[in-house]
Amino acid sequence: MSRADELRLITRVAQMYYLDAVKQSDISERLHIPQARVSRLLKKALDENIVRISITPPPGVFAELEAGLRERFGIEEAIVAEALSERDETVLAAIGDAAAHFLESTIADDEVIGVSSWSLSLMRTVDAITPIKRVQAKKVVQIFGGMGNPTMQSHAQHIVTRLAQLTNAKPQFLPAPGVAGSPESKNVLMADPFVEETVRCFREITLMLVGIGSMTPSYMLVNSGNAFTREELDELAAHGAVGDMGLRFFDAEGRPVVTPLNDRVISIPLEEIKAAKRVVAVAGGSRKVPAIRAAMLGGLVDVLITDHFTAEQLLGSEPTRKT
Repeated sequence: MSRADELRLITRVAQMYYLDAVKQSDISERLHIPQARVSRLLKKALDENIVRISITPPPGVFAELEAGLRERFGIEEAIVAEALSERDETVLAAIGDAAAHFLESTIADDEVIGVSSWSLSLMRTVDAITPIKRVQAKKVVQIFGGMGNPTMQSHAQHIVTRLAQLTNAKPQFLPAPGVAGSPESKNVLMADPFVEETVRCFREITLMLVGIGSMTPSYMLVNSGNAFTREELDELAAHGAVGDMGLRFFDAEGRPVVTPLNDRVISIPLEEIKAAKRVVAVAGGSRKVPAIRAAMLGGLVDVLITDHFTAEQLLGSEPTRKT
């Protein structure tokens, strides 16, 4: 077969497949050539630039930002939602809706889901999810102490209870405050059999759903009574802390920042978050950019769900994830 004949056949096969929507098996039958050869000719059509595939994302889809986040920080997936403004409420609504859709699409049977209890972004996520009838998850495990100010405690319980209902799972509560009054108080609380039972579940978690905190805690966390004072946060910052997950603080490269304050926290340790099969972080907003960047650099995040303003700021930085 001459070169011109080969190119003609490649072009004919490509036309049938891409323009006329003819299946490969039908092309094989019509042109009397093996289906395996049809597949090879379609590949040659791309190699020879006879076929050029372009993707034009519709408005509100940020494929380039998502690809940039994956490549820059080495994460498995990035989902960038469109926020109409940079106001916190607008950002929370956008990323909550995006996270809800992601979870509805990806939660599997027998999943053990770990969820933080004092996160506004996760509350928005849970409130946006529709019941996932196709899934029978195993447990929803609270990974950050949920007891605190009675007027706010219902919010922490709501996140765990509602997510369990939506995924047909059993809720596993952590019946302790997020911050104990002293290391001795923490030790007593950790010895409680109900607390011990939940802590044992941490290593079973297959899907970790987390928020990322900045050095300025959300009003939900502050009002819960499970936050450090400004002086204590300043002490953490002096040790290099830029953000946290469940009050487990990390520095600009995502490395744990350990101070005596850590001995009062009742939540999953960073090393157990990092070891989880899949960690999905839902976070956005300018004040959280250093913390989100650090969490990704430290390998604490597999999937990031954020807004396009935050994504643009994250990609305006130079550091790349350490391997």
